[in-house]
Amino acid sequence: MKRTVLAVAACCAAPVWAAENHSFNPDISLILQGRYLNARDIAERHISGFLPAGHDHGSARGFSLDHSELMLSANIDQAFRGQANFAVADGEVEVEEAWFQTLGLGQGFTVKGGRFLSGIGYSNEQHPHAWDFADQSLVYQALFGAHLIHDGVQARWLAPSATFVEFGVEAARGQYFPGSEAGGDKNGAGSTAAFVHIGDDWNESHSWRVGLSYLHAAAAAREAHLEDASETEAHAAFSGDSDTWLVDFVWKWAPDGNSRERNIKFQAEYFQREEQGELTCEDNSADGGVCNDTAGRYNSEQSGFYAQVVYQFMPRWRVGYRYDRLDSGTVDFGANAGLLEHENYTPTRHSLMLDYAPSEFSRLRLQLARDESMHGVTDNQVTLQYAMSLGAHGAHRF
Repeated sequence: MKRTVLAVAACCAAPVWAAENHSFNPDISLILQGRYLNARDIAERHISGFLPAGHDHGSARGFSLDHSELMLSANIDQAFRGQANFAVADGEVEVEEAWFQTLGLGQGFTVKGGRFLSGIGYSNEQHPHAWDFADQSLVYQALFGAHLIHDGVQARWLAPSATFVEFGVEAARGQYFPGSEAGGDKNGAGSTAAFVHIGDDWNESHSWRVGLSYLHAAAAAREAHLEDASETEAHAAFSGDSDTWLVDFVWKWAPDGNSRERNIKFQAEYFQREEQGELTCEDNSADGGVCNDTAGRYNSEQSGFYAQVVYQFMPRWRVGYRYDRLDSGTVDFGANAGLLEHENYTPTRHSLMLDYAPSEFSRLRLQLARDESMHGVTDNQVTLQYAMSLGAHGAHRF
C-alpha cells in the first residue's frame, strides 16, 4: 500500500518550478549612490547646437542624492526570467526597467519583452552605478538624455561560432527621446532598432568587441525649449523622422587574463544622426519673442563621439580619462530660419577620474572635468561620488 501511494504521488506531482511558483524569493539589490558637485551656477544647462534630449541623471550642485536603484530579478519558471529596476531620486521613483526574458528557446535565440534598456551601442545597457565616470558621455546625453529606454520587444540571436557574433532587433512604443509621447500613441511601433556585435580574444591578455547599431524613431509634437533670435525662451515642437547610426569599439587588456592586479579598458562610440520633418515655434510674442506659431521645415545632420581609457594600475585603484566631442552640424529651420538661430558650435569636455573600490560592492570616485558643452561657457567641475551595492549583484556585461 505504501508503494502504491508513493507511485501515485510521483506520477501526479506538479513540477518543482510550479510548486515554487507561489513563493517570492528573488535576488534583490539596492544601489546607494550620491555625490558632491562643485560647478558653475547655470540655470538652464544644455548642449549648444542640439535640440534638448530627455532626462539626465544628476546635475545639482553641492551635496545630493544621485541615482539610487532598487533591483529585483529571478527565474519565473523553466521558460522565463524577470527583472525590475526602480530608479530613485529626490521625491521621484521611476520604473527604469521591468521585463521578462525567455529561457531555453535554443539555437541561440532569446526574446525580451516589457521595459528595458536598448541593446544599441555599448554604454546604453549600463546602469549609472556601472559607469566608469561620474556622468554619462555627451554623446548619450545628446542622443537620449542618458540612455535609450524601450517599452516593447527585443529578439537576439547568438551565432554558434567560436567568435562572439550577436544580432538583435527591437520594436518599441517610442515615447522616449528621440521619439515622443504623441509619436508613441499609435498602433504598431513608434521606434525600431537593430544591432550587431562581434568580439573575440586576440590572446590570453587581449580581447575586443565592435558593434554597429541603427535606430529609427517617429516623433510627433516632440517638445524642445530654445532661444529665438531675440534671445527669448521659445517652445518648439518637432514632428518627423529621426535616424541614428552608432559605431562602438571596446578593447580590454589584462596580463595573462588576470584582471585583478592590472587591466586597461579602452572604449569609443561615434554617432551620426539625421532628422527630417516639421518644426513649429509657439507664439511667444507676449514675452517679447519673435515666434508666432510658424510651422516650417526642419532638417538636421549631426554627429559626435567620445573616447575613454581606464587603467587599473594596482588592485582596487583606477584612473581614467574621457574626451567628448560633438559636431552641431547643419540645421535647416525652413520658415523659422529668421526666428530661430542655429548655434554652429563644437561642444567638448575633458574628464579625468580616480576611483577606489575596496570590493566589488563599493566605490569612491574623484572626477575633474572641463566642460565646454555650452557656447561661451567654460565650467571647471569637481565631483566626489560614492556608489554602494547591497545584496545580490550580478556580473556586468563585457
